[in-house]
Amino acid sequence: MNTLARFNAFITKTFALWIILGSVVAYYFPTYFTGSIPYVPYLLGVIMFGMGCTLSFKDFKIIFTQPKAVIVGIVAQFLIMPLAAYAIALAFNLPKELAAGLILLGACPGGTASNVVTYLARGNVALSVCMTSACTLLAPVLTPLSFYLLASQWLDIPAWPMFLSVVKIVLAPIVLGLILKLFFRKQVAMTTQALPLVSIVCILTILTAIIGANGQKLVSSGFLVFGIVFLHNAVGYFLGYLGAKICRLSFHDSKAIAIEVGMQNSALGVTLANTYLGPAAAIPSVFAAIWHNVSGPILASVFAQFKDSVAEKEAAEVRAAITGEEQVKVVDNQ
Repeated sequence: MNTLARFNAFITKTFALWIILGSVVAYYFPTYFTGSIPYVPYLLGVIMFGMGCTLSFKDFKIIFTQPKAVIVGIVAQFLIMPLAAYAIALAFNLPKELAAGLILLGACPGGTASNVVTYLARGNVALSVCMTSACTLLAPVLTPLSFYLLASQWLDIPAWPMFLSVVKIVLAPIVLGLILKLFFRKQVAMTTQALPLVSIVCILTILTAIIGANGQKLVSSGFLVFGIVFLHNAVGYFLGYLGAKICRLSFHDSKAIAIEVGMQNSALGVTLANTYLGPAAAIPSVFAAIWHNVSGPILASVFAQFKDSVAEKEAAEVRAAITGEEQVKVVDNQ
């Protein structure tokens, strides 16, 4: 199992490379990948099931110990990214399919890759995991709702069917995974090391299927879509961090929130867009799947460099505040 763990770590760290390589191969040899399109919702369900098998009630403990950070993160997730996508769509006068696809991407919860990136950034991993889990569980309601409110001016939005789909392919598999882990803990524990690899294979299969079927559209709109996805991602990182600092959260927590807000569950965006809006609307989520896994580690390396100086300064300020209060108490007692 140690060999499997090392192999999983290697694949996870080089995930962006495999996405880029798979995208190039799928573009030049589409016929080998398009046959997977009918299975895309099921593949996403497998990913969510794996997430459920790795979750535990301990992951939600932070809601009671740091409720402010969790609430700020969830609100930022479902406000900043959909509204940023809406503003970008208006500012660039995007075609209706791309506008709707970008807003759908923004309405999706954070992806599990954000947990790994937060770890690399030396941020609050527990907060990141809790945000990913909580936002994913809220997605059946908040994703279709925010998407309907912001994108209905471009397309006829099937909000109720989309809600049912998110319940089926996101919520139900997660709950099933949690139940299995609860009643068959030992058996599930034996398979958890293989789950990251299974999830990565499923994500690659989803993306290569969509790219294989829409290669020409990706090329024709490539620069425009990459530009708006890049901007959307950058706005998410910046406003997520800024919002956390405005709410006076620590640097440790702010890093986690910035990463969680900026990185979306692009596989969910691809699946919903391809199912309800058409292949063109899935293009922003396809580009996001590639770019987020490049920008995330870059941001993590920047955050990690500032970790020592900033965190130590904050810790010193806390110690000074505590020392000052204690001194006052001593004086008062005298």
